[in-house]
Parts: sequence; C-alpha cells; structure tokens
Amino acid sequence: MPKSQVINQETTQKEGFLLIDKPAGMTSHDVVNRVRRFTGERRVGHAGTLDPFATGLLIVGVGRGATREMQNLVGLDKRYEATFILGASSTTDDMEGEILATPLNPHLREEEIEDALKQFIGEIEQIPPTYSAIKIGGKKMYEAAREGKPLEAKPRNVTIYSIKPISAPTVQDHTVHIDLVIHCSTGTYIRAIARDLGKALGGGGYVEELRRTSIGPFTIDQAHALESLKEGVEEALVPVKDLLSPL
Repeated sequence: MPKSQVINQETTQKEGFLLIDKPAGMTSHDVVNRVRRFTGERRVGHAGTLDPFATGLLIVGVGRGATREMQNLVGLDKRYEATFILGASSTTDDMEGEILATPLNPHLREEEIEDALKQFIGEIEQIPPTYSAIKIGGKKMYEAAREGKPLEAKPRNVTIYSIKPISAPTVQDHTVHIDLVIHCSTGTYIRAIARDLGKALGGGGYVEELRRTSIGPFTIDQAHALESLKEGVEEALVPVKDLLSPL
C-alpha cells in the first residue's frame, strides 16, 4: 500500500467530533490542548466555552473537516443544572471569587423566589459578568478586572426558554441555596442570572455549581470522560456528517 494512502487513512481516523464531559478545574482551552496531545492533530477547537469551575458537555472538533463546521454548533441552545447561592455575592459571580455578604430579607418566602424567576423567562437584556472573555477595546474583560481596572460590557439580548427549580430552596448559613434547570440561548451567562436574581430579591447571588447537560440535540449521556480518551480517541470520534445530521 502506498505511504500516502496510509497517511490519508490515519488522518481520516482522527477527524470528527468528540463529546466530552469536561471536569472541574480545567478551562475549555485546556481540554482542547489535551485532545491535541491525545490525537497528534493540531486543528482542534471547541463549540462553546465552559468556565473552569463548571463541568459538563463540551463538543470538540478534531481535524480540518470538523473545525470548519464549528459555526453550525456554536449557536445551538444549551441546558444547564446549576446551584445558586442567594444572600451573598461574588466578585466573579461564581464560587471562585471573593464572597461578600449581601443578605436577603430574613422572611423571604419561596413564592417570592418563584415570582422573581419568572422575570427571567423570554428574551431579556443581560450584562455579562465583569470576569468574562468578552473583549472591549481589544482587551478581555477578565484581564482588565485582574489588573484592578474592571470594564463593563453593554447589555446583550439573550433568551431564557425555561428556568425551573429542581427542589425546594434550603437555608444554610443565612443564605438560600436553590438548584435549577435552565434552558437558554447561546451567549447566556448563568452567572449573570444568579447575580441578577439575587439583586431582584434585594440582596446578592452567585453560582456555586454549574453543569452543562446538553447542546442542541446532544446530551451529557453521550459524552466521554476526558481521561478515558488517553488510550485512543478513534472509537469516541463521531464522523462529521453523522454529528451534523440531526441539525
């Protein structure tokens, strides 16, 4: 068999999409770099950033054919499971920032939280968190914030299709903990929802835990643990046409 034919077969084997369950503590770019090492392929990209503290579904394209099709995936709607802490705020709107006490009314009722959540259903204007990767004047917002020169982005229109409590809120250490399932459009910051929900209730709010459970028709049940790909990715790779066919 000619050498060129062997090379083409190997390239084909390493082209497609990986559905990965991103672990906490890694950036989405860290995952991309890990996949590059596993595959030896430099053309690798992902279809939607997850914050380092977050876990869940990350779609990674491997090879030219897959990375060319990323634009067909980045605009898909997303679903998340999140734990919000209400009655405290964070400099980063998540559990990794400095936590500040911003107490709620001690007599806050569950019905008031449910009513406040309804304000976020539909198309809303949302101001991205100060610690985000959005560029303003050529500088990423989180870089400016770390330098002590925080920037504020303009409000963006996003759509929240549904936001539902998984269970009744609980009170711990003078804060309210609530687990939610959120279905939203691309570009939505779950951290901003927590922040704004806390404000709507007269205090503060931030995200303690966040897990992405779906991107469009693709679900976390289809995802592979990142470390399981060490031994080879061929069986986990979804051909480009197969992944795009449900869209």
